[in-house]
Amino acid sequence: MEILERAYAKLNLSLDTPYLHRDGQQEWDMFMVPIDLADSVTIKTTHDHQDIHVESTSGVLPLNEKNLAYQAALLMRQYAKRQEGIDIHIDKKIPVAAGLGGGSSDAAAVLRGLNKMWQLNLAEAELAKMGLAIDADVPFCVYSRPARVTGRGEIVEPMAAKLPSLWLVVSKPAVSVSTPKILKQVDYDALKHGDMNELMTSLEQGNMDQAYQEMFNVLEPVTAARYPEIIKLKQKMQKFGAQVAQMSGTGPTVFAVANRESRARRIYNGVRGFVQETFIVHIVQ
Repeated sequence: MEILERAYAKLNLSLDTPYLHRDGQQEWDMFMVPIDLADSVTIKTTHDHQDIHVESTSGVLPLNEKNLAYQAALLMRQYAKRQEGIDIHIDKKIPVAAGLGGGSSDAAAVLRGLNKMWQLNLAEAELAKMGLAIDADVPFCVYSRPARVTGRGEIVEPMAAKLPSLWLVVSKPAVSVSTPKILKQVDYDALKHGDMNELMTSLEQGNMDQAYQEMFNVLEPVTAARYPEIIKLKQKMQKFGAQVAQMSGTGPTVFAVANRESRARRIYNGVRGFVQETFIVHIVQ
């Protein structure tokens, strides 16, 4: 059997970490959206072998048990008590180590795909709970629609209202950021928190001008202290007319929101010259 799943990148339109749990894990409060920059994940089950094989068009992804899609396949196979081999092919379009959740989205695609293939009938909430064992972004990627995400990443509340049609310019500088290293440097007493409830109210009411003012990422100053190109990129995007420009996740990717295609094109043309991995994308709803 074979199935193809789309694995959409994610953006944090807002990101807060209010406190640390006793076990050292972060408490999160985020507003996340999937974007139409996506990997294609082909999952095939076979009786020719009993292994899990991962191959990818990317030359930098690990293809062993460190790969999150591999971990998802192993998790599902153990849950379903199946013996057959699993071949996974990832056609990689999402930049790696970019703060765009590419690995988590691939893992979520494997969870969804095997759930369908093996007719396990697990609800999204159950798949999300399983996915949390792999990475904090996997639960959101299981749902893959605009949502507020809290807890350790496992509480996903999809938005009831639809967001207006927006153009986003996503730009990944030529640096790779290690999320664990950034999180180890967070000084919780120094974080400047925004108001996530105000942001959600603005979004639900369709008041985008207010929403732009409420968007924030508490980790941006932490990552930008190590990688000053993040601030330079933000400033360039603002100069070319972005409604708002902000880092996603732990970085280094920066995105700009534009309410018109012409403005998005201007931002894209303005930054594409010095940041090769730049894309114009839309929110998937």
